[in-house]
Amino acid sequence: MSGKILLVGFGPGAEEHMSYRAKSAIAEADVVIGYTTYIKLVKELLDGKEVVKKGMTEEIDRCIEAYEQAKEGKTVALISSGDIGIYGMAGPTYEILLQAGWTPDSAIKVEIVPGSTALSTCASLVGAPLTHDFCSISLSDLLTPWTTIARRLDAVAESDFVVALYNPKSGRRTQQIVQAQQILLRYRDAATPVAIVKSAYRRRQAIQLVRLDEMADCDIGMLTTVLIGNSSTYIDQGLMITPRGYANKYANLSGEAKPGEQAGRSLSMGLEGWKACLRRYLNQNDLSWEKVADYFTVPVGEVLSAVSLGSEENTPCKSHTAHQVHPEKYQLAIEASQNWGRLRGVVRTGTGAVVELFLQGGSFVRRSEWLNIENDHFHLHINWGKVSTAYFAWRKDKSYGLHFLDIHGQLIFRVLLTKHEGEFDSAQLESYQKDCLALSIDKTQEQSDD
Repeated sequence: MSGKILLVGFGPGAEEHMSYRAKSAIAEADVVIGYTTYIKLVKELLDGKEVVKKGMTEEIDRCIEAYEQAKEGKTVALISSGDIGIYGMAGPTYEILLQAGWTPDSAIKVEIVPGSTALSTCASLVGAPLTHDFCSISLSDLLTPWTTIARRLDAVAESDFVVALYNPKSGRRTQQIVQAQQILLRYRDAATPVAIVKSAYRRRQAIQLVRLDEMADCDIGMLTTVLIGNSSTYIDQGLMITPRGYANKYANLSGEAKPGEQAGRSLSMGLEGWKACLRRYLNQNDLSWEKVADYFTVPVGEVLSAVSLGSEENTPCKSHTAHQVHPEKYQLAIEASQNWGRLRGVVRTGTGAVVELFLQGGSFVRRSEWLNIENDHFHLHINWGKVSTAYFAWRKDKSYGLHFLDIHGQLIFRVLLTKHEGEFDSAQLESYQKDCLALSIDKTQEQSDD
């Protein structure tokens, strides 16, 4: 016999917040399966139904039960609050079915009925905190390693997402919310707005609007969702608002577009324009590569790329020049540095340390995946396999060098020409620029076109 599994998300629980399809799916079912609390939330809809209640940690049992009942030809509603596909039962149900050999063409049909998830439900009670980019992270480490959760928290905190925290705290898990707060405070102001919403649209609903540095001390439990603002989120008249971004383009919400901006067009700092903005900034500010990268909050590789594109587009920077090394010629570029005389090697670590070493080009030795810089005073080992991109780049009369970057555009190391009595040696500069001409992508292309 052919049965059916309805995976039903019914939102916060109150009937008025359920979709029409969620209510009709439950009405259609012969059997309703769910966590005990979920069953209680929809008990008025269960008259005449076979009801199977399962405990908090019996998720897989619920999935198996639904499959077994459907194999008997029954229509089964496996229910969940919120959206059943977001931290819900849809995923494990499909896993169980697929492991049992089920396919979408099988006799047992499966339908997902979406519902209003906790983050949107809670957001509606506190204003409009999710109006711009956001993400959700569960703090439960019952099934996910804490190192993975912490890495995700660090990434979204640095990226300035609004963050929704699911499963923030339980009777046994009390320190996860504290650790999350500490990670977020590495990047966010202590006064960042936070909404703590418990039992949204239910009898014991409770809302707290606090600062990020107060968050971990609040009343938080498993029925709580925590919404943490980004750098532009604010609270006004008791409402938590994250601006959509209109202020980037318009003088005010109903005003004309700012100079250089057009309604219905990408921002001047959009995908196609931001590198030109960077070049204009460089023409007004003769700064180091790192300082420009910090200003635009991008890896130094993005700055070098923007400057190199300026050369191709005939809109060069006045004092900065960059040419990308042909990918097949990185080793040749290292070998070419032997002709540039005394060099300054620079290595920057992610923790802020900067190592500078004086060396000769002949000090470089390749050994398998490593590039070693060796002399009587030091040994420096660079993982050559991490090198993804390289540039000849210089600031006129200030620095001339070869920059090696990883796949993320972060600097691995660079070698720079050195001055003698305050001046660059003309012969060394000539050799450097000749090598740039021979080894750069754009220059190589010009020569092949000739």
